[in-house]
Amino acid sequence: MIEIKNILCPIDFSEMSPKVASYAHALAKGMNARVHVIYVAMNLHKDLDFDVSISSIQSFVNEMITRAEKNMASFIKENFIDTEVRGKVLTGYVSEEILNYAQNESVDLIVMGTHGRKGVDRIIFGSVAEKVVKSSKIPVLSIRPG
Repeated sequence: MIEIKNILCPIDFSEMSPKVASYAHALAKGMNARVHVIYVAMNLHKDLDFDVSISSIQSFVNEMITRAEKNMASFIKENFIDTEVRGKVLTGYVSEEILNYAQNESVDLIVMGTHGRKGVDRIIFGSVAEKVVKSSKIPVLSIRPG
């Protein structure tokens, strides 16, 4: 029998995040599993190709991380009642960080949302969920917006 003890729930604090959390919460309650909620802040100084000081970029990233850590605490309190939860804010490339976290923390299932991007947005930003689904060695439950 398949045993699910650790569920990873990557979020982005969008309006979709509570919906995704409700699926992770219900699965965790039913399986007596722990939920790992993560938010990944992009590591901007690797991606920007224009003349901006590294200290300005790092200051902005640090502010994003601080804000995300505060948001994480309230998000967990609001969305995960009576469930064992671990919240963490990471930096890097989102899909890579999700996959690395899943492997390092022995996650059994990833529950994540899709944004349903289309057209130019999809070309420019790609799909984090698609990258995770294609590369994950564990099952991924993707929740569509709506």
